[in-house]
Amino acid sequence: MSGRARRGLAAAVLALAGCAGGPLPPDWQTNAKSALEHAVAAYLKGDTRIEAIEFERARREVARTGRFDLAARVELARCAARVASLAFEPCEGFEKLRPDAAAAERVYADYLAARPQPQDAALLPQQHRGVAASLGADAADAALRAIEDPLARLVAAGVVFRANRATPATIALAIETASAQGWRRPLLAWLNVQLLRAEKAGDRAEAERLRRRIGLVQGGQ
Repeated sequence: MSGRARRGLAAAVLALAGCAGGPLPPDWQTNAKSALEHAVAAYLKGDTRIEAIEFERARREVARTGRFDLAARVELARCAARVASLAFEPCEGFEKLRPDAAAAERVYADYLAARPQPQDAALLPQQHRGVAASLGADAADAALRAIEDPLARLVAAGVVFRANRATPATIALAIETASAQGWRRPLLAWLNVQLLRAEKAGDRAEAERLRRRIGLVQGGQ
């Protein structure tokens, strides 16, 4: 994972980061931040085994604090990586914590589920507010391109897709983003979306090209 992407992980990592130049952070904070970064990186590369190990380590470290806000953010970071990869499964870890989560965590969870409420946009991370506001106006592509952080952009693209607002430009941008970072799992997911569209359009040449590209990515396991 690139340095920019590491810095742009979901709010969980930012909340767990220590302050540079100040006292050394406690062990749980350093350990949780490292584990969560490695878990997200492993998932995006397609290494489910390492992702599970590192995520459980992050979860255990945060649990030592007894803080619902940090536990919720760790779960949301995991779910965000799945949305970026078009794995639209329930965010069960967070839902167990929802009754004790703060408004910002609940709003972000609803955003990941493509159910943002306009009145709650200010509670979202800054880079996602434009996408949340554009979902009902078919203007999401411009908002996506305005997101500098690649992981945040890919998460937002997943939200747009989940909301049935994705255009060919949305898909192309997601593929470009995942490819540039070497994120195998989301790249394959988005390439398969593009392949399905080419097949439905009857574009045999494009479909064959995409199958070759998918084969190349799969061959890099």
